[in-house]
Amino acid sequence: MNRREFMHTVAAVAASTAAGSAALAAAGQAGSRAAKPLRILILGGTRFLGVHLTQLALDRGHQVTQFNRGKTNPDLFPQVEHLHGDRNGQLDSLRGRKWDAVIDDSGYVPRHVRLSAELLAPSVSQYLFISTISVYASLAKPVTEDSPVGTIADESVEKVDNQTYGPLKALCEKAALAALPGRATVFRPGLIVGPDDSTDRFTYWPARAARGGELLAPGTPRDPIQFIDARDLAAFALRAVENRITGTFNVVSPPGKFTMGELIEASIAAANEQVKPNPPPHAVWVRSEFLEKQKVEPWSDMPVWIPESGDDAGAEHTNVARAMKAGLSIRPIRQTVSDTLAWHLKRPKAEQDALKAGIAPQREQEVLSAWHQLNA
Repeated sequence: MNRREFMHTVAAVAASTAAGSAALAAAGQAGSRAAKPLRILILGGTRFLGVHLTQLALDRGHQVTQFNRGKTNPDLFPQVEHLHGDRNGQLDSLRGRKWDAVIDDSGYVPRHVRLSAELLAPSVSQYLFISTISVYASLAKPVTEDSPVGTIADESVEKVDNQTYGPLKALCEKAALAALPGRATVFRPGLIVGPDDSTDRFTYWPARAARGGELLAPGTPRDPIQFIDARDLAAFALRAVENRITGTFNVVSPPGKFTMGELIEASIAAANEQVKPNPPPHAVWVRSEFLEKQKVEPWSDMPVWIPESGDDAGAEHTNVARAMKAGLSIRPIRQTVSDTLAWHLKRPKAEQDALKAGIAPQREQEVLSAWHQLNA
């Protein structure tokens, strides 16, 4: 499974996974109150990023309305207005209403985004669409917001799979920008992580460290990684609508800010502090060439990590200068890791024991044994 396939898979899992009650406690730092309270419509709002967006908006004093089907976590946020409908044409509850801004974190099909954006265009001042860096035609080299995006031969296709996910997101962006020219904002996040991310794509590392013992670490400690804490993404989204920031932005940690070594070091530190496993976790760094021979896959078996060569080698060097200049703030990696582990340890034991990402324990031991034999 390559990076694009894994990104689509975890996106699908995230879209179908209910946010836990711990989300409210872990939804992020409240921060200061906004200078001017806004009326904000969130399309979605009951899963992962949407929960963080809603909580932070409330903390900053905004008036929040959620539009969704009312099926996922219907008891979350009783203090906000809930409008029910379906993005597949059932938008009547949005008609005749006005908001200062809409945040769309649930659009995957261009037709759905077009329907909502065109309907809301006369009723909102700004439309913020959450996209993905998977829109780019190639991640073999570092990208900027001006790099070519992927295309699809039949733009009427609505099946979201490994091949269509990125191009369809690109068409969603196009639909939002066309409906609200000069009033739309597009965020292209990379890997979204943090508390309540039950896809386990980032959670794997602190969870694995909490089990203790020898821990298979890929590549070298210097290998660069990029991700965005959902709470930092939510904060930047609120900053964008509060300050009418428009345009397209890659939204992820700056290139070179974090490394795989820092992630594993932070995971071990958090495990030792919160769990105190015996034996303590210990990283065994295994070269990427050996992992390839052992068929240990980046992103799926070794989440977050991408080798410094190959089709996705540029994915960990995404340019975010535009977002940083606009006010994107990235919290320390130790905070994200520690908070993620604390959330993970409150999950039901069945979820803790059956992570959706990362190499299986038995397979990990097999690879480590083979590595030790090679280096005996």
